[in-house]
Amino acid sequence: MKTDRWECILSLISEQPVETQEQLAQLLTQKGYEVTQATVSRDIRKLGLMKVPAPGGKQRYAVVKQESKAEGKYLNVLKEGFLSADTAGNILVIKTVSGMAMAVAAAIDAMEFTQVVGSIAGDDTIMAAIKHEDAAKELKLTIEGMLKD
Repeated sequence: MKTDRWECILSLISEQPVETQEQLAQLLTQKGYEVTQATVSRDIRKLGLMKVPAPGGKQRYAVVKQESKAEGKYLNVLKEGFLSADTAGNILVIKTVSGMAMAVAAAIDAMEFTQVVGSIAGDDTIMAAIKHEDAAKELKLTIEGMLKD
């Protein structure tokens, strides 16, 4: 549902000038999405939308494509520290290079994977509580896939 809403937001801002969060919320409501201002605000942040100049001295939301330095750093931390991952029910157990578990756990937290409820890091092991067993398996594959690129 969230990704559908995000696709709708991207479509809306590419088709017409959207100047405010309130306007975006109204347009989403017209498209059948029940949203609050807080939801729209989070979506804007998550999608990396920024206000850019528009004709007539106005501003509008647009996608400004740039990978933040922070995102690149988090991925680098994962690449440097990650050794393996395995699931045990809804727990994702991640093995890291000795001394890297806290850094890798912090990177995973910062990447805001929606499946993660919380994590605990030792010296070389992370135990991440995941919402459910299927989500743990999905996150394991996602992280492994990110590291192959």
